[in-house]
Amino acid sequence: MSRTYPTRPIVAVGAVVVKAGKVLLVRRGHDPSRGLWSLPGGAVKSGEGLKEAVAREVKEECGIEVSVGDVVEVLDRIYADPEGRIQYHYVIVDFLASWRRGRLKAASDISDAAWVDPGAIRRLPLTVGLAAVLRKALGLRRRLRRRPRV
Repeated sequence: MSRTYPTRPIVAVGAVVVKAGKVLLVRRGHDPSRGLWSLPGGAVKSGEGLKEAVAREVKEECGIEVSVGDVVEVLDRIYADPEGRIQYHYVIVDFLASWRRGRLKAASDISDAAWVDPGAIRRLPLTVGLAAVLRKALGLRRRLRRRPRV
């Protein structure tokens, strides 16, 4: 199925990856939202589980391995062209993730990747809704870290 003008929504995943208190952001190299900062992620392949897709996408885009945790948010992104036709339609499942190993390097489908201090995120040009997803993810991470270990 084509990613542009799809006949139905495309299922995709994203990762809120945290390492040493910083969040991994990528600058989109392609439309939609080319040039804006976002989460690493992409379309789920046929037969692939969501968590498997998250780990694969982060590895492909950023060269690092992650541990995939809980779902943070499920959202849709619908973009129409100037004539009002649906040019892109994604249903995105964003997961909380933690860096495991590897050195960050941007792949060809993104123009940059960086570990960003949460306090500096608001100064970046972000994709629509990303700030809210990051707030929710970091709040979830804090709550999970405070849980007593059994």
